[in-house]
Amino acid sequence: MPRILIIEDEESIRKVLVKILQESDSTLECITAKDGQEGIELLAQDDTVDLVFCDIKMPKKDGIDVLHAFSDRLAELPFIMISGHGDIDTAVECMRLGACDYLSKPPDLNRLLLTVKNALDRKKLTSENKQLRRKLKQSQEMIGESQALSTVKALIEKVAPTTARVLITGPNGSGKELVARSIHELSERSKAAFVEVNCAAIPSELIESELFGHVKGAFTSAHKDRPGKFESAHMGTLFLDEIGDMSLAAQAKVLRVLQEQRLTRVGSDKPINVDVRVLAATNKDLQMAIAEGTFREDLYHRLSVIKLEIPSLEQRKEDIPLLIAHFNQLIAAEQGSRLKPFEDSAIQALKEKRYKGNIRELRNVVERLLILSGDAVTLGDVKNFV
Repeated sequence: MPRILIIEDEESIRKVLVKILQESDSTLECITAKDGQEGIELLAQDDTVDLVFCDIKMPKKDGIDVLHAFSDRLAELPFIMISGHGDIDTAVECMRLGACDYLSKPPDLNRLLLTVKNALDRKKLTSENKQLRRKLKQSQEMIGESQALSTVKALIEKVAPTTARVLITGPNGSGKELVARSIHELSERSKAAFVEVNCAAIPSELIESELFGHVKGAFTSAHKDRPGKFESAHMGTLFLDEIGDMSLAAQAKVLRVLQEQRLTRVGSDKPINVDVRVLAATNKDLQMAIAEGTFREDLYHRLSVIKLEIPSLEQRKEDIPLLIAHFNQLIAAEQGSRLKPFEDSAIQALKEKRYKGNIRELRNVVERLLILSGDAVTLGDVKNFV
């Protein structure tokens, strides 16, 4: 049920607004304040208000004062200012301060209802985006208190604020991408893009176009100019996942970009300057690949200013109970279901299991158990379904 606060010193206008709003939608709940001071006090105590109507000219505190008082909430709480005919310039100033719209007195009915609808839609969208960001942040958390993971977290905190390139190694499913995102989020580049490239998933004949872009006519299907991942990550971070699967030809070009901080799109001879921090990851032994001639040693040294090895789940089994609780909460939120308790014997059985797919496999196991078990996950469920 949306809650609307009406801050207006004229009682007749307050009553008219309440009547119009509630007749247009019976689910709306309206509360009122007779001046800016009372409105400030109400809003300070109530964080459930979804929309504010606020007069500009009022005794004690005016509409500008109210906006200033809640400047930190304006991104999420829409304000519709109510202005007299002589207050248009002030109304425009309110918009600059963060109000979402304004209405002249007396308000036009259709405009009033449309403005309310738009403001509440904006509020809903903002709330949904905030929830999505919260879920995304939860899904990208590094869960665990083991010594092995604590060492990784400490190293991330040290290298993240620098510009050093980092080579992240570890088995499949151990969380290499999560580590790369954590480094980006803790760096000075966090407000710019984090661009991921899975080198193993791109055919060798397309990798150069994917990384460096191309110009129209560079090849048969190049119907227009297209920037590559390096350009997309300008001023941000480029994460080259599965770097050990990149072709030698592409390796040579990546090395040149790292050395010169500029690139040339496929089919062009015009250089483009880029400022990109490169993080790379692999589950392969690159030293062995160098010996076999499938990976360039000079590129290896460019990428591995800092080497960060991610432990397997086998090396941090004491984190499994925390990971189970985290996945239980995350999956319940994703599926709109309730949390299920895990019996101690079930958790112990899951701790004793080997996970070749590491954390990714453990998450799949937890999801399977939540779907197939009864009111609680038991030892019998683990034996039957894992």
